[in-house]
Amino acid sequence: MSANDLPQEPSSVRSGEGPSSGLRTTPATHESAFLKACRRESVPHTPVWFMRQAGRSLPEYLKVREGIPMLDSCTMPELVAEITMQPVRRHKVDAAVYYSDIVVPLKAIGIDLDIKPGVGPVIAEPIRTRADLARLRDLTPEDVSYVTEAIGLLTAELGSTPLIGFAGAPFTLASYLVEGGPSRNHERTKALMYGDPELWADLLDRLAEITGAFLKVQIEAGASAVQLFDSWVGALAPADYRRSVLPASAKVFDAVAPYGVPRIHFGVGTGELLGLMGEAGADVVGVDWRVPLDEAARRVGPGKVLQGNLDPAVLFAPTSAVEAKTQEVLDAAAGLEGHIFNLGHGVMPNMDPDALTRLVEYVHQATAR
Repeated sequence: MSANDLPQEPSSVRSGEGPSSGLRTTPATHESAFLKACRRESVPHTPVWFMRQAGRSLPEYLKVREGIPMLDSCTMPELVAEITMQPVRRHKVDAAVYYSDIVVPLKAIGIDLDIKPGVGPVIAEPIRTRADLARLRDLTPEDVSYVTEAIGLLTAELGSTPLIGFAGAPFTLASYLVEGGPSRNHERTKALMYGDPELWADLLDRLAEITGAFLKVQIEAGASAVQLFDSWVGALAPADYRRSVLPASAKVFDAVAPYGVPRIHFGVGTGELLGLMGEAGADVVGVDWRVPLDEAARRVGPGKVLQGNLDPAVLFAPTSAVEAKTQEVLDAAAGLEGHIFNLGHGVMPNMDPDALTRLVEYVHQATAR
């Protein structure tokens, strides 16, 4: 099947228009390799970007972030724009990803939390009862005005390079809120999900509202695509995901569907959930390194683009080994309807930035049409 035989996207996707006149997608951005791949169209080369490309692996990031707490840095528009741009300048990736954190919208609505170095998000008062839901108020654009300002700065500088906005998925946000921080086994989360399914459903529904609102702000400010991260959902069995998680994730994707921007869904350890994650409403399904892309395509089914999926640890090997493993990923993707090259998880803090630059060059050269 050729790209011309594929179903046409809504006019809002083709023109870059949507519910808000604030969208800043330009014709050049619309024709970028990344957005063409998202639409399952023919591309000049396989587009590349990396999760966590903006941040801790770059010396220039460490320099500008020095002495600034993580959550504070997310509210400083000029700093956000600079950090987001750094990997675009250095690696020549095909898309920028907005520098932020998945707990930013929770902080913005007044949840008492902090990101502790070496630990992660820590919630002062975990949410575990129905009365606690009252603390999860609606998110307004005014709560995150710094996001709108930062994306305005970015779209002015990025030119034809698309910007990916993102948010944490309801399950992962709920896990942090219920556990009080990162958890290995998600005991309290699963206890609530199994023990009080009505409260669980209401909690995820509230988080879906907040997450959808956060993504809308990013799209209306100029983001060309959005990714929903469900970092911890791989802890669930498929039946539990379908019953207790999929409705909330679908609500998030439905909230931004009218804008016509590509919607990406990614989780870690989700090999058994790939088909369900596609059902939730994603146009692009991210795949971690555990499942080859050709097998992932079989699980996800037709009509979806796949994103991934080089094991990040491979980047510590010699260049020849990196290229060999990269070619394995490209070979597995050869028959896909669309492919966006990425790692199977985020960039590691101690990764050599030059290895990432070489990887981008290799993928571009190996897939040039």
